[in-house]
Amino acid sequence: MISETETSPKPSPVELIKESSNYLRGTILEGLADTSTGAISSDDTQLTKFHGIYQQDDRDIRRERRRQKLERAYSFMIRIRVPGGICTPEQWLVIDRLASEHANDTIKITTRQAFQLHGVLKGNLRSSVNQINKSLLTTIAACGDVNRNTICNPNPYESHIHEEVYAVTNRIAEHLSPRSRAYHEIWINGTLAAGGEQKDEEPIYGKRYLPRKFKIALAIPPRNDVDVLAHDLGFIAIVEEGSLAGFNLTVGGGMGMDHNKPTTFPRLADVIGFVNPDQVLAVAEAVVTTQRDFGNRSNRKNARLKYTIEARGIDWFLAEVESRVGFTLKPSRPFNFESMGDRYGWSRGTNGKWNLNLFIENGRVLDTDSQPTRSGIREIAKIHDGDFRLTANQNLIIGNISESRKAAIEALVSRHGLSDGGKQSGIRLNSLACVALPTCGLALAESERMLPGILDQLEEVIDGCGLRSDEITIRMTGCPNGCARPYNAEIGLVGKAPNRYNIYLGAAFDGTRLNKLYHKANNTAEILEKLAPIIRAYASERREGERFGDFTIRKGYVEACRHGNEFHN
Repeated sequence: MISETETSPKPSPVELIKESSNYLRGTILEGLADTSTGAISSDDTQLTKFHGIYQQDDRDIRRERRRQKLERAYSFMIRIRVPGGICTPEQWLVIDRLASEHANDTIKITTRQAFQLHGVLKGNLRSSVNQINKSLLTTIAACGDVNRNTICNPNPYESHIHEEVYAVTNRIAEHLSPRSRAYHEIWINGTLAAGGEQKDEEPIYGKRYLPRKFKIALAIPPRNDVDVLAHDLGFIAIVEEGSLAGFNLTVGGGMGMDHNKPTTFPRLADVIGFVNPDQVLAVAEAVVTTQRDFGNRSNRKNARLKYTIEARGIDWFLAEVESRVGFTLKPSRPFNFESMGDRYGWSRGTNGKWNLNLFIENGRVLDTDSQPTRSGIREIAKIHDGDFRLTANQNLIIGNISESRKAAIEALVSRHGLSDGGKQSGIRLNSLACVALPTCGLALAESERMLPGILDQLEEVIDGCGLRSDEITIRMTGCPNGCARPYNAEIGLVGKAPNRYNIYLGAAFDGTRLNKLYHKANNTAEILEKLAPIIRAYASERREGERFGDFTIRKGYVEACRHGNEFHN
């Protein structure tokens, strides 16, 4: 471990908050008890992230409240960790009820197979988290400078390989979970244990935890539905002679950057070797502890694993990991990805039961006058004897449907107009958007509320070109932090200012190449003006089997971007 000396860079303020927090306790309990404000202290807003909670406010009414000399309309987002994305119908009903009782009547499915509840008031936080815990779900480590929700293909019954990989996913998630008892003391018991600091121990993380957030994904070729190369750590399943031989190990992926700061950039992970299934936990811990000890703790903008690797080199990183596990990684093995999308509609699992993948636009489960999605899923949950599976593309699989319940579930799907993707365009089925305004404090522009309208306009062009069924990935974010992984989309729209977006083109359909900046600071009308001619050219000039991102590179709209440090060039 690098020792801190007088010449070491000064740690960031967040590092000091973590170190003095008594293993993530801080003054959270005292802040929750303070009824004079709807907020908690700035230090505790950093610590509650480790507990799966973000403080936010309604930015739509921020100006009016300031005019009236009122405090901001504070509320909280609760993120619920679901390793591998699978929950029971009973757990879904708990989340659905909390969405009505304590949140804003919606459920958000995230790109990391987690739930989010938005609009929870401070006075309802403890009750909400307590009920989530009683349902055998948890919010601990859904956010913060730790390993967050570990994700994989959410259908373990697609094959016995999927079942094995799902089991590995859960073992990783459990192994890398924080050990501090602060979570149960604050949210479950409501009192701090005497002498907690002396009794707590974090054998993997230590008192300061990681320098920044950490994300892990497991992929099963030929599908890259988890976008594995966009993660700090990835495991790509290698199947030989019908059995799981092990995993190719990937390190150093990440999407976030800052506008106009070339020292920040998105990066796809490097494939550095192959590990046997029984080596996964040791290697995962070694990667995490290497980042713990060598990651940048002075500048959070450069604190992700991708920057540690860029600064020290991939050969150094591999040698450090191997020294910690005590063995040499084997050479990586061949694999091939075909797409990052979900497979919609009905499928039958190896166990003979049925699965239905529903399209949930931008992952927002809500009822509208024309589309009672949330009510429909609630009714399904009441009779379903299988499970629910959240996908990394913000969709929902009704899983393990028994033959005896299939007709009833089909009827509910039809009655509530739930979409199995059949009537949607290829571009809409491959779209993602982050939450952005009005609740995200980092958002510079709209995203979730804006993308459906942009897609409506693009679909007019696409339909006119005969491309409605063609799959094109498009992802939109309200800021450059990359929560919807926009830099790995064939079309990326990234907020730069109110109603201004940078357009990125050229990523690979299978998630193995970044996109690159095509045009800066476009309003929504200009987005259509810029993209429409390219889509028309693609329809008339593409080669057989050529994907949209490949076409934009071949025709010179952008250059290919293989490495993150080329992203701004």
